[in-house]
Amino acid sequence: MADTGRVISVDRDDEIAIITLNRPDRLNAFTTEMGAEIRTALDEIDADDAVRAVVFTGAGRAFCAGADLGAGASTFELDSDGGVPRDEGGRLTLRIFESLKPVVMAINGPSAGVGVTMTLPADARIASENARFGFVFTRRGLVPEACSSWFLPRLVGLPTALRWTMGGQMVPASEALEAGLVQQVVPPEQVLPTAIATAREMTRGTAAVSVALTRQLLWQMAGAPSPWDAHRADSAAIYFRGTMPDVAEGVTAFLDKRDPVFTDTVSADLPEIFGVELEPTRGGPDTGDPSPAHPDM
Repeated sequence: MADTGRVISVDRDDEIAIITLNRPDRLNAFTTEMGAEIRTALDEIDADDAVRAVVFTGAGRAFCAGADLGAGASTFELDSDGGVPRDEGGRLTLRIFESLKPVVMAINGPSAGVGVTMTLPADARIASENARFGFVFTRRGLVPEACSSWFLPRLVGLPTALRWTMGGQMVPASEALEAGLVQQVVPPEQVLPTAIATAREMTRGTAAVSVALTRQLLWQMAGAPSPWDAHRADSAAIYFRGTMPDVAEGVTAFLDKRDPVFTDTVSADLPEIFGVELEPTRGGPDTGDPSPAHPDM
């Protein structure tokens, strides 16, 4: 069943939601309205426990040509109430970053500017053979946006990120694959089916709450200053999940040699695992333990 906004559509392939950027006459160029519609769709997807993952793609021959330049030279002149207005691309990528469901990009054709940077918080990117990735900001007198200075070096390494962005390069799919920006390059007709299959690989036979927590852990710990941050969050996740029905079901199903039937839901049962305090270590503090026993850590 399709849910169509003005500039995107949302469809379902069983448990997989498909968000299509739907401005093919403008090569799916990004607008503030598009960003708002995507954020609303992601809110609804996160709240729907029947949806296990989301795939993005573009209508027509392009994925997203970047910001709509219909306003000409004044396109990037933003109104302000006295402070610095938020970058609309960043608002979108942060919402994708916060998704409680796995996100896969089916990049069906050329993408540039925000059309590239919106894909960076996804968990996988599947590209068409005719896809190209335009990091063209410096060629428009701009700078990379949408939090890409955080995401891109983590995906492809700092030297590659610098070369692509400072030079405003158009990167072919083959180079994007070699650098790790995309995980597969396939013929155009296989992009969306491959992305849906990839989403199912991330969700089939798994507990939805555990998948949501795992996504949060890996993405948030990518920027953590210390493994102690991961230890705190891991400890909280193991502690809370250990008391929930899914774990009993998962262990019992494994011992019984049957498929598990998980019942915990993301909408009702997702625990908060960040910012918790660890109890003092039994038997004395571990070396480097930043606990009350080590207040200077």
